[in-house]
Amino acid sequence: MALSMHKESLNNKQMDSSKYVRYTPEQVEALERVYNECPKPSSLRRQQLIRECPILSNIEPKQIKVWFQNRRCREKQRKEASRLQTVNRKLTAMNKLLMEENDRLQKQVSHLVYENGYMKQQLQTASVTTTDNNSCESVVVSGQHQQQQNPTPRHPQRDANNPAGLLTIAEETLAEFLSKATGTAVDWVQMIGMKPGPDSIGIVAVSRNCSGVAARACGLVSLEPTKVAEILKDRPSWYRDCRCIDVLSIIPTANGGTIELIYMQTYAPTTLAAARDFWTLRYTTSLEDGNLVICERSLTSSTGGPTGPPTTSFVRAEMLPSGFLIRPCDGGGSIIHIVDHVDLDVWSVPEVLRPLYESSKILAQKMTIAALRHIRQIAQETNGEIQYGGGRQPAVLRTFSQRLCRGFNDAVNGFVDDGWSLMGSDGVEDVTIMINSSPGKFFGSQYNTSMVPSFGGGVLCAKASMLLQSVPPALLVRFLREHRSEWADYGIDTYSAACLKPNPYTVPCARPSGFPSSQVILPLAHTVEHEEFLEVVRLEGQAFTPEDVALARDMYLLQLCSGIDENAVGACAQLVFAPIDESFADNAPLLPSGFRVIPLDSKPVMDGPGAARTLDLASTLEVGPGSNRSTGDGEPNSYNLRSVLTIAFQFTFENHLRDDVASMARQYVRSVVGSVQRVAMAIAPSRISPGLGPKSLPGSPEALTLARWICRSYRIHTGGELLRADSQSGDTLLEQLWNHSDAIMCCSLKTNASPVFTFANQAGLDMLETTLVALQDIMLDKILDEAGRKSLCTEFSKIMQQGFAHLPAGICVSSMGRPLSYEQAIVWKVVDDDNDDAANHCLGLMFVNWSFV
Repeated sequence: MALSMHKESLNNKQMDSSKYVRYTPEQVEALERVYNECPKPSSLRRQQLIRECPILSNIEPKQIKVWFQNRRCREKQRKEASRLQTVNRKLTAMNKLLMEENDRLQKQVSHLVYENGYMKQQLQTASVTTTDNNSCESVVVSGQHQQQQNPTPRHPQRDANNPAGLLTIAEETLAEFLSKATGTAVDWVQMIGMKPGPDSIGIVAVSRNCSGVAARACGLVSLEPTKVAEILKDRPSWYRDCRCIDVLSIIPTANGGTIELIYMQTYAPTTLAAARDFWTLRYTTSLEDGNLVICERSLTSSTGGPTGPPTTSFVRAEMLPSGFLIRPCDGGGSIIHIVDHVDLDVWSVPEVLRPLYESSKILAQKMTIAALRHIRQIAQETNGEIQYGGGRQPAVLRTFSQRLCRGFNDAVNGFVDDGWSLMGSDGVEDVTIMINSSPGKFFGSQYNTSMVPSFGGGVLCAKASMLLQSVPPALLVRFLREHRSEWADYGIDTYSAACLKPNPYTVPCARPSGFPSSQVILPLAHTVEHEEFLEVVRLEGQAFTPEDVALARDMYLLQLCSGIDENAVGACAQLVFAPIDESFADNAPLLPSGFRVIPLDSKPVMDGPGAARTLDLASTLEVGPGSNRSTGDGEPNSYNLRSVLTIAFQFTFENHLRDDVASMARQYVRSVVGSVQRVAMAIAPSRISPGLGPKSLPGSPEALTLARWICRSYRIHTGGELLRADSQSGDTLLEQLWNHSDAIMCCSLKTNASPVFTFANQAGLDMLETTLVALQDIMLDKILDEAGRKSLCTEFSKIMQQGFAHLPAGICVSSMGRPLSYEQAIVWKVVDDDNDDAANHCLGLMFVNWSFV
């Protein structure tokens, strides 16, 4: 016994000693080579390694396994340590930014306190000396003297041949820019929803009470300052509204900087206003502390400098001192301060659109935040933090997004120098038709010569703009993306896809419902903060008649969706798509169409002629409940959420079919506008903010009749009251049914067909996570779980005989796939008339005390 215990002890010691192996450098090198190829080799692979490498023959397979385990653990620890160091650097840099912002705010508070005390003193002095004319005169003289102390700077005209004069303008621009970027020259207010943190985009602020509109941001990116400057100066790569930028002159300065004279054109966001252009001086220089600055301002009669190129299709806007301050960060990376300050000549646009040109929040989203996001995207792609599937390089996918946006902007603006010309209307001015037969239009990178018939043709664009009331842009665009069949015509899509083929189909007619098709969205890429998605949409065709067999084929769209975050203040929501073929080459021709919804700043609904004019214009452009509401309908403090929707669809045409394509396009855009208005009407009542006031219910005669049938049938079959006894009138009954706390729905009742939802009250729509328009795409058996379906099938005969049944508690799912529970479900027959033996109209359901799991 003692001998066996001694042998076992020796064996344990030998096993313990075998756990610690000292590897030679050659052995480590061999193991590292295998690790780089396969960090977690199988048992067979480890045995093969020992056979192939004689230098490892003295090491047991178990020890090889332990080495790989330790190696993976060290790699994981190294990555975690690197990640923590990166987070620590970000937090340190963000803390530095917050301290600087705190200092700026303290200075601003001190300045405001001083001004407040000075104003109080002036008011007290004025009240004491109101009867003393001499004193009053002295106050006026004092004011005049103060005004003379700070005269408006006026400079003589300076041309590009006078570098000293231009350098003076550049230095003035630099000083004013820095006072905005790090000082108190502008009254900045932090933008809602932009919370600073290690993973946030940065600190974003907008101007308050200053000339023009301004936005400011500061953030941290993991790129070197020179690389950041290179990206920011390439404005068309990140500013989607930039049509072109021409550097007309470059002048080096003695301090190592450069002065550039720049002419820039920007797109108009809608069809209702002219595009803007800028004539600016840009100054790039390094400061004494090593920071890099790129500042810019317009050259005008007040600043001096040469006169910019004249244009006829653009309105000249002014860029006030703006730019970028780029500071090297400890441990690598850069801290960026961005200031955008422009005057877009708001008086040259229609009154109802002026909020687009007066909103600092929109400027922040389109320029300031866009620049920061683009740099962060490039930084993460450069560092390998973003991996895209499909074998596409990030730069290629980014180019596709830019081409889609640029092509849609070209269609919306229709510039003459691109070859666009206006086509005569059919007497109604709601849809604008423009054609482009210029060959030069198609030789650029945006198009392809194969898209234009060799025997003559071009591109036709049908576009329209309208105002929407009480519809969040993000919600509308998300619905248009997810429910394409609600507005699109499969026949028109087929014609659009035919532009990629040598023999296009015959010009179709826009049908009220079109061809039904289902879509499958295949994601390609998204930006860091998921504010923009690039995806391929596969449209699965279905043929129902022999004539439609030719159209029953799958088609593909390249689609860009952006701005669908409902919490993003001032963000533009956009859905742009273009047909592509199955090959989807990197240089595939694109002919983009789509929707753009831009929020108009919420304005108080005030009594007065100005407000009346605005709402009257909106009512002429919109169809739907509440569109003719007078200003007196709202409380003085209520707010009116409005947005402007722009729609543009592009089609290729052959010359002999041009008029037919124009007629089809005009009819199609009108049908799409009607569909969008119906969607907007359905979305607005359920998602409207409480502060906006009540929205009228869908109170059509059919809705009132159905409400009466639902309540009466419930009373007949169950013996109970669905609503309060005092709900006798149709309007009151419908309102109570709509606002009932339990989910009440109706399903179709047809033989050999799955029940499809036809009606739901507000709680029902919330439960299904859908809208009245999309409700008819949802089948009852798709939301019930297996137990619920079995229970319904078991009770179905009882429902048909007795008129109702109670289903036990269960689980179901919404249209978005979210599970929810309910305590009980009541199902009853809804009959048409006042007769008990009337024909069955539909099936009523009520889910009691439902909630998301």
